[in-house]
Amino acid sequence: MRRLLFLLIVGLGGTAILVSLGLWQVRRLAWKEDILAAIEAKIGAEPVAFDSLAAPDPAADLYRPVTVSGRTTGKELLVLSGRKGEGAGFEVIAAFETTTGRRILIDRGFVPEAARDLPRPATALTVAGNLHWPSEADGYTPPPDSASGLWFARDVPAMAGALGTGPVMIVARDVTGDVQGIVPVPVDTSNIPNDHRQYAVTWFSLALVWAGMTAFFLWRIRHRKS
Repeated sequence: MRRLLFLLIVGLGGTAILVSLGLWQVRRLAWKEDILAAIEAKIGAEPVAFDSLAAPDPAADLYRPVTVSGRTTGKELLVLSGRKGEGAGFEVIAAFETTTGRRILIDRGFVPEAARDLPRPATALTVAGNLHWPSEADGYTPPPDSASGLWFARDVPAMAGALGTGPVMIVARDVTGDVQGIVPVPVDTSNIPNDHRQYAVTWFSLALVWAGMTAFFLWRIRHRKS
């Protein structure tokens, strides 16, 4: 009897814990979906003129849609990247001077590997895009290759220092002017992780297995006694 009681307590307790973890992930899923919906709404809002923003803030102005006109300076950095259907390539981060004289970074978009060394001289552009301060580097990211100018992650402060601009980046969505074969890669939420659905399924599946094993062992003990 004690053995049955102990197994029942462990079985019901373990199942309850696993179910509660699954329910917690369901709540986290709803929370994350609300955040992603808010970000999507902000990304798609009506753009404002960049020069109307005196000092863009990385927290308050993250993803804010803006438009800006000016010229690239001819100085750029390449970030190792890739594009589905096109293979390996580079993200072009250009120094940009607005018509009011402010110097910022423009993530112009993607070029394939074959276009790496093509000339991209200074050119006049009008850019519609989103303010962004990506923080992609971690402890495993190699440092930039100073000899080739190749970077392995976007780092706004470091790139601004390298190109002599302010620590502000606009990720292009639409570009008018000499695009020089660069394809914009607009900001979206596809790279923001949202694994809570899979976590919930995992916890509920473990709860089902735990309950099933408990039932099996209870049946086996009773069957032996009988």
